[in-house]
Amino acid sequence: MKNIKFSLLFIFIFLAGCVQKAHVKTVMVTLTIPGKKNIEQVGIRGNGNPLNWEQDYPMTALIKDSVYTASFKTRTAFQYTEIKFTVNGEWELAEQPNRKVYYESNKDTVFIQAVFNQP
Repeated sequence: MKNIKFSLLFIFIFLAGCVQKAHVKTVMVTLTIPGKKNIEQVGIRGNGNPLNWEQDYPMTALIKDSVYTASFKTRTAFQYTEIKFTVNGEWELAEQPNRKVYYESNKDTVFIQAVFNQP
C-alpha cells in the first residue's frame, strides 16, 4: 500500500512538472494590402482563441483599401501560433505555409506588420 501511494505521488509530481505555464499575450496586427480595390472585409484566421480557421477575426480599416489593423488577447503556453489573412473571403498565400507569430517570453505584447500575399 505504501508503494502505491509513493508511486501515485511520484506520477502526480512528474505530470505537474510537465505542464507549461500559460501567459496572456496581446497581439497587435497591421496588414498592408497593395493593389486591391473595393475591399469589403479583412480578417485573420488561425490557431488559438479568439482565432480559428473557420471564421474571420475582423480587422478595421486604418486607410480604406490599403491598411488594416486588429488587436486581440490570447492565453497560451505555446511559443508561437499560426495565422493567415483573408480579404473579401480570399485566403492569402494559397498552398504556402501559414505565417508564424512568435511569443517572446519576456514581452506581453507582440507587434505584427504584414503585407497581404507576401510571406
